[in-house]
Amino acid sequence: MTIRVLRAGLLATVQDLGRPGMQHRAIVPGGVMDAVSHRLANALVGNDGDAATLEVALAGPELVFERDALVAFHGARFEPHLDGVPMPVSRPVLVRAGAQVRLGRAVEGAFAYLAVAGGIAVPVVLGSRSTYLPGGFGGLNGRTVAAGVQLPVAADAVELASVRFAQLARSGRTVAVGSTPATTVRWSCPLLTLPTTHPAVVRVVDGAHADFFDKKSRASFFGERWRVVPESNRMGYRLSGPKLALAAPREIMSQGVCFGTVQVPASGQPIVLMADRQTTGGYPRIAEVVWADVPRVAQVAPGSAALRFERVTLDVADAARGELVQRVNDIIERLRWEFGDEVH
Repeated sequence: MTIRVLRAGLLATVQDLGRPGMQHRAIVPGGVMDAVSHRLANALVGNDGDAATLEVALAGPELVFERDALVAFHGARFEPHLDGVPMPVSRPVLVRAGAQVRLGRAVEGAFAYLAVAGGIAVPVVLGSRSTYLPGGFGGLNGRTVAAGVQLPVAADAVELASVRFAQLARSGRTVAVGSTPATTVRWSCPLLTLPTTHPAVVRVVDGAHADFFDKKSRASFFGERWRVVPESNRMGYRLSGPKLALAAPREIMSQGVCFGTVQVPASGQPIVLMADRQTTGGYPRIAEVVWADVPRVAQVAPGSAALRFERVTLDVADAARGELVQRVNDIIERLRWEFGDEVH
């Protein structure tokens, strides 16, 4: 079974949780920009969290499902349509063969994930199905989704769709999607990663070189709003704001960097490193975004959206991680209960 792409979106790629543990070999972890939304999209169709999904940014593609499929679209707020009527989001939807899905544009946030029961079945490369665009490997031969492409899904996707939706229908809380043959449920999954304030508040701990910056720059970093500029991408979010400067010239050796490292190049404009970041960097690191807020940064849409940074302690960062992990796990457990014993 395949999903045929009628029209390409702005940036749509096949992604999973990436290739962790190989950065010492210069292999970028990559993977999804918003791991929380990706995991919840998978849980909505009964998949394990690492199943490959279609990650779409800002404007999604138009697709045709050649066979029945159980799908879910979750993350940023889009306005997708199924056979010309609004498609329910953040919930499982049983679409029928021939269904056309137009994912539309984001009205809030940046990244959303289309999960299909069984997962998108592109080849595994270096332990992952994720697309690494700068290196040209993984996913669909290292490329974005384009018109005419066939997205392969699991061989048993049709059977999984039937069995899993039958489990969901036990409660009787199902409903037709408008006048289409598609069916969905009456409940939905909460959105956890969209910023709740404007500008988005992003918690950070001091980076390795925070003390290298002059007093005015350190104050500006936390006191000013930063705009995510359109030149941002999956490698890094470039920020526009006051120029940051070191207190004195420094030579810094290249060191390992992380998802959420905030580097400051010679321009004085910070860059938040994202999923497709390089493995090492030689720019001074003023801060590190806490793990729990990395998905929220990913959802700050480039252009007019803004953020501001808030310094926290390592204890606060650890607590925030634990709280988010617990909340995600609780939601996934509730979703597994909806599916019953058919999901393993």
